[in-house]
Amino acid sequence: MRKISFRGWLTIVTLLLLAAVVVGAWPEIRKAIGLLDSINLWILALLIPVQFLSYYVTGEIMFSYLRAKGELREMSPWRMARTALELNFVNHILPSGGAAGFSYFGWVLSKYGVKPGRSTMAQIIRFALTFMSFLLLLLVAVVALIVDHQINRTVILLSFILAILALGATIGLVYVIGSQRRMQAFSSWLTRLCNRFVAWVTRGRKRDVLSSSVLLDFFDDLHGDFVAIRREKRILSWPFIWATIANLLDVALLWIAFWALGYPLNPATLFVAFGISSIASAISVTPGGAGVYEAIMIAFLASSGVPAEMAIAGTLIARISLIVLTVGFGYVFYQLTINKYGRRPPLSQ
Repeated sequence: MRKISFRGWLTIVTLLLLAAVVVGAWPEIRKAIGLLDSINLWILALLIPVQFLSYYVTGEIMFSYLRAKGELREMSPWRMARTALELNFVNHILPSGGAAGFSYFGWVLSKYGVKPGRSTMAQIIRFALTFMSFLLLLLVAVVALIVDHQINRTVILLSFILAILALGATIGLVYVIGSQRRMQAFSSWLTRLCNRFVAWVTRGRKRDVLSSSVLLDFFDDLHGDFVAIRREKRILSWPFIWATIANLLDVALLWIAFWALGYPLNPATLFVAFGISSIASAISVTPGGAGVYEAIMIAFLASSGVPAEMAIAGTLIARISLIVLTVGFGYVFYQLTINKYGRRPPLSQ
């Protein structure tokens, strides 16, 4: 009988906690189910074009940077949008905090001659600029709530925490990749940490799964791109614009779901709720943050004055619709890519 892994135990504990939340909120869930009869399907159908536009815009954060670096001249806009959808699918299916997406994206772009370090830098730019534009939009959202007299201490505290997390992550990343010496020290530390962790999880059956030479070459490419960006800051202008639009579209998807229920929420409140839930789901052990995202979104909206049954119904309608579209179309395109290029090799090779 196989023993349950550490991740397996984390998943079990998470699911048990979510089950407890469902049991405790069951009366509100029953009321939320009753609200489903009032859905305007024509409004709900807007999720489909807006979601595909969201994938295209998210892809453009990375691809506009890569094109500015002279890459992907032969990749069509359709293929770029499709790759962004596949990337989202991989991150939803594999609970790895985004690591699976980094690996898959680099593998696909390698077929177009893009080096691993550069494809990773494109994704780092995506996350960094998304964070930065999110901070600006968060500030606008909080000011709007203050003017509208709809803000409380919870919103202020959580907004402050979000800002600190985003700034801390960005500053830490810039500090590490800004120095060749720090990059080399970090890559050596990361290699040892990963190999020790894998050896512990597999009870010594696998030890050196990550090659230090591969990681050093990868970080050298990353550092080179960072130095080039510092010399050409204007290269990030379009990626930043796309990142801002992507944030607005992500919140628009949630807003449409509540609108379909006849309860158009204040976009500012929804924006703060979206940020908190997204960060929590990013580090979740469940695929795509399923369960964690919904629980936090519902709890925040309810604490902000939204009726509990409406918070549950709107959140679940949005998430289920978006996940079905992501997994459905993403799986088809993912399989087409796998059939075309074959399985990707492990990182250590």
